[in-house]
Amino acid sequence: MAEAFRVILLVALAAAALTTGALTLNWWMEPERRLRRAMLKSLGAVAEAEAVSAHEGRAAGLDFEGGQIAVLWDRGAHGLVYGFDEVEGGEVIVDGHVVARVRRGEQRKALDVMAPDAELVTLRLLFADARYPEFELALWNAMAPGHAGSPPEAMRLGRRWLSHLEALLKG
Repeated sequence: MAEAFRVILLVALAAAALTTGALTLNWWMEPERRLRRAMLKSLGAVAEAEAVSAHEGRAAGLDFEGGQIAVLWDRGAHGLVYGFDEVEGGEVIVDGHVVARVRRGEQRKALDVMAPDAELVTLRLLFADARYPEFELALWNAMAPGHAGSPPEAMRLGRRWLSHLEALLKG
């Protein structure tokens, strides 16, 4: 009887260990966490400004001290790091319409729309790169399952990114 009880306890302990291991692995491989680790690895420092779209597997981050911007896709498996001198500008796009823009050598087009019922808010980064001239990242997508936030929050994040881009283009 004692031997059977010992076997049951060992099986329960093994099941608990496997469950804990699976939960830890699931936590570690969570899309947003994975993108943030890839961003840290790409920039070599914590991003001072970042935008993450976990459902798309895309992210962008700015490192002001290092003078670089990183863009990641495929859940952080691929990415590029650009120097600030390679950044041409950025745009905030709401439901297919450019509502705000900052470009090198041009006057900033201010964010003149607040769309609380937007379906899609996108940040487009523009680079002086023939192979990869632009990078798009959905800040809000009403069709994406489990997408956190809201259109106004996405618009604020887009405005903040354009302010950062404008400052580095002027600087």
